[in-house]
Amino acid sequence: MERLLPFWLILAIAGPLCVSASYVVADEQPRPVAGPKLVPIQLHPANPHYFLWRRKPTVLITSGEHYGAVINLDFDYLRYLEELKAHRFNLTRTFSGTYREVAGSFNITGNPLAPGPGRYVNPWPRGSVPGASDGGNKFDLTRWDEAYFRRLKDFIAQAGQRGVVVELVLFCTMYDEKVWNASPMNARNNIQGIGAVGPYEVYSAKDKQLLAAHRAVVRKLVTELNSFDNLYYEICNEPYERGGLTHAWTDQMIDTIVRTEAALPVRHLIGQGFPPSSAAVADLNLRVSVLNFHAAKPDAVRLNYRFSRVVAFDETGGADRSDRKYRTEGWDFILAGGGVYDHLDFSFTPQREDGTAVPLPPGTPGGGGPELRRQLAILKHFMEVFNFVRMTPDTTTVKSSRITALEAGKSIPAAKPTVRALAEPGKANAIYVNGGTRAELALELPAGTYRAEWVNTKTGRIEKAETFRHAGGSRSVGSPAYSEDIALRVTAAVAH
Repeated sequence: MERLLPFWLILAIAGPLCVSASYVVADEQPRPVAGPKLVPIQLHPANPHYFLWRRKPTVLITSGEHYGAVINLDFDYLRYLEELKAHRFNLTRTFSGTYREVAGSFNITGNPLAPGPGRYVNPWPRGSVPGASDGGNKFDLTRWDEAYFRRLKDFIAQAGQRGVVVELVLFCTMYDEKVWNASPMNARNNIQGIGAVGPYEVYSAKDKQLLAAHRAVVRKLVTELNSFDNLYYEICNEPYERGGLTHAWTDQMIDTIVRTEAALPVRHLIGQGFPPSSAAVADLNLRVSVLNFHAAKPDAVRLNYRFSRVVAFDETGGADRSDRKYRTEGWDFILAGGGVYDHLDFSFTPQREDGTAVPLPPGTPGGGGPELRRQLAILKHFMEVFNFVRMTPDTTTVKSSRITALEAGKSIPAAKPTVRALAEPGKANAIYVNGGTRAELALELPAGTYRAEWVNTKTGRIEKAETFRHAGGSRSVGSPAYSEDIALRVTAAVAH
């Protein structure tokens, strides 16, 4: 098995980064800052497929807004964060503001990433020169907008007070000419004329001044946010889309984070987005700790488990707006061994920051709403009952399964059911059945006394429970009748 260097050792041996660019900003290199020891969210030392945060093993599960909570001045993020807290969700994903969308992008109604006129903020302030594509003055890429940084810091602080981790996405693919024409990094929108490239060349590192601007804004963000413990970074959202982004550019952004934090008290985790694939990630930068996948399949966990990193379902989506789709996706991924499930919830808008913009309009590229959030909170609670850092994906405990569906009063084999399990051998088993209406599982268990509880994934109720003594070997457990899916918790009784 490939052996990877630990994150702390990579930081210790990292050498200086050479920079060659004609674009310069003030305070380019941070100075060391003295302060109390802060421990940000990190990979769990006993099981790095999960997190350790505030001294607790952590799996991140959420149903969050479309990433514009900070950059859209019309978005009341306190109201939004209170809704996350109400469900004990512990993650929100937000964009830094280097990317924005416009009205009509992706057919999203009430899109937080598409601020209205005069309501967009980002790291760069507007100057005195008119002519930006949105009708305002052009941006000055040599200065920083302190009002933006105050809002960003308050957002992260308020999230932390509510037990919410922030995944800050530094950049995003330019999906078309419209979003590129709205970007401050486009030459037409900034005073310096930096970024005279096409939308699919923004992250190619061909334009040295643009590359220097990228590195400068990363240094600024990382320096300003160093004191937060509820934070990790993603380099670029969907970097594999539309082409143009190079490994060299990505590595330079990662290097910029690492070098900047080397002079600061705190080191934060770094995430990277990867395309769906039937093979493991290739050429993994060893400083990346979170492997992000969109519209992910449980196979992403299996294929990349050997890297001993968190594998994240970083964004849901698609034309489907059913609660079932996103509930079952979450259970399937987390019970496969994933460490993050981040549902993209389109019921959060600048008018309905409490996530009540339902029913969702036709054509919305995903789902969401209060009922789905209530169901996903059940998944989070189910996991937190276990000492899950001691558990790993398991294919041996469930020796066989008979899953049936009721159709026209008859019991027939269910169509393509799946069974996933995590196990701490001999002590705890978390099992998820997706499909059918009744399940009979043959479990291979050592001798002992066990408690088996069948959990309704929609209500959280324990629908059936039994305690049994077992002499060892195979033991059959049968579910109650259910609809669509059900979860099973099997734990060894503690001797008194």
